Amino acid sequence: MTAEISPEKGRLASLDILRGFDLFLLVFFQPVFMSLARTLDVPWLEGVMRQFEHAPWAGFRLWDIVMPLFMFMAGASMPFSFAKFGDDKRAAYKRIARRVVLLFVLGMVVQGNLLGLDPYRIYLYSNTLQAIGVGYLITSILMLHCSLRGQIVAAVLLLAAYWVPMTFLGDFTPDGNFADTVDRVVLGRFRDGVYWEDDGWHFSPYYHYTWILSSLTFGVTVLLGSFAGRIAREGRNDGARAVKRLLGIGVALVAAGLLWSLQMPIIKIIWSCSMTLFAGGICFILLGIFYYWIDYKGHTRGLEWLKIYGMNSITAYVLAQVINFRCIASSLTYGLEKFMGDYYGVLLNFANYLIIFLILMAMYRRRVFLRL
Repeated sequence: MTAEISPEKGRLASLDILRGFDLFLLVFFQPVFMSLARTLDVPWLEGVMRQFEHAPWAGFRLWDIVMPLFMFMAGASMPFSFAKFGDDKRAAYKRIARRVVLLFVLGMVVQGNLLGLDPYRIYLYSNTLQAIGVGYLITSILMLHCSLRGQIVAAVLLLAAYWVPMTFLGDFTPDGNFADTVDRVVLGRFRDGVYWEDDGWHFSPYYHYTWILSSLTFGVTVLLGSFAGRIAREGRNDGARAVKRLLGIGVALVAAGLLWSLQMPIIKIIWSCSMTLFAGGICFILLGIFYYWIDYKGHTRGLEWLKIYGMNSITAYVLAQVINFRCIASSLTYGLEKFMGDYYGVLLNFANYLIIFLILMAMYRRRVFLRL
């Protein structure tokens, strides 16, 4: 990890603000809102709360776009970051290798139980950061060695390589899909959800996320982001055309995802092909809207604060997932518990994520941005 000072030159504000919006939902709004909504226990909020939870299997909810958008935005920044390498592939690969390794290690810190120092509960591949790392690696290789047309063909081939075994070697149920079988065989005891009992290792019946075969479609999600980033970068000379292309491709991908879902359901947990296209289309549309309003029209009023999250997105994610700041809030406000009742837990949640925001804001004001 390195700290960069004021890297904003040459960046598109819409990319940082959209990424910041995604991280704000993830590391502030959703956990605080859900804590408050559960405490209020108001019937009409139940439908809203469902949108801030993942679909249990097939289907798509608002909360299901957060991880794809995080990955998509990682790809969208690549045409900008790769431009500085020029023809120096050696320097590019050094950066790629370092970033992939760090993303995998941080993923194990966040969700792989690395800090637990318990060999019986180490999970090798089970986190969003690692999915970004794999998608970033696939996209990087294609960007360095293939033309745009070659990259598009590669995206189609990646989808096909996922679709064929999923369609002909299993079904689309939680226990019958081929991606789950691959994870059980390849990851074995190092798969998330595996636990030890006296008679041996057991797979949890409640854990259905897949990673190994789904890496193919992770790559497509990041690759779609790189296509969008390329359009945004080229759009500096013709912003109106860039907006039309982003929105048009987005609508086409959403339609393609819905059409494909008639055969392969939209299932975020296994990152199905239809979900990849559907979510990718939504990401294109969101970037098109943000690009239109921020970079094309020049409106940033009321949105600049989202850069606090967007320009230190990995830091925000890791802080929120690894470090519990509730103890600080509890130490300072424990006297309020007897007056607030169940709402005291809401206060601690709010304080936890507020402290993370204040840390990120201090970093932003000092122009310190941690980069992998």
